[in-house]
Amino acid sequence: MKARLINESKLSVSGFAIGCGPIPWLVMSEIFPVRVRGIASGVCVLTNWSTAFLVTKEFNDLLENITQYGTFWLFSSFCFMNFLFTIFFMPETKGKTLEQIEALFRGPAHELAD
Repeated sequence: MKARLINESKLSVSGFAIGCGPIPWLVMSEIFPVRVRGIASGVCVLTNWSTAFLVTKEFNDLLENITQYGTFWLFSSFCFMNFLFTIFFMPETKGKTLEQIEALFRGPAHELAD
């Protein structure tokens, strides 16, 4: 049982590292303008590591309180909400310059003022 748990943990960490793990680091390097990139990246890193700490810290409590299945469905629902957020709110930045991405985030109200 213990060996199985260790192997499943390794598989989970590997899948995360290949899949969703690098996304916050990639997105923050593209969406922040140069003038605020340092501070904004610092806030993102703090948020990312703080939530990783909380998930790690509370995982065993969740297993005890809402069972293995409840914990799975809780994390699955967060993954699904993240998927929806990405589809509906994250713009495509492929092939765009940093200036074009910054203009995209400024929105049409700023284009009228310029």
